[in-house]
Amino acid sequence: SVCYGADAAGLARLQRAADAGAIEAVVAAMQAHPQEAEVQEEGCGALASVCYGADGAGLARIQRAADAGAVEAVAAAMQAYPQEAEVQRQGCWALRNVCS
Repeated sequence: SVCYGADAAGLARLQRAADAGAIEAVVAAMQAHPQEAEVQEEGCGALASVCYGADGAGLARIQRAADAGAVEAVAAAMQAYPQEAEVQRQGCWALRNVCS
């Protein structure tokens, strides 16, 4: 993942992704392709990653994700694919980061 890393450089990449509109783009992709389990899985993982961080910037990314409909998109993915373990795993991770 291009945004992986909890060090300063990794957090800067997360912020760059958010500033570029990645959060909204991921939510839009999940909404546009609800029939694609892989889009849902990867979307949940991307949201989980970009919503990492408890500093001011991290909390702002989390709020931005919530405002963009990330909670609803993740919940819809998990409801649509209850037998897909990776959708469920990534969805739990995303909700953990967005809702904590």
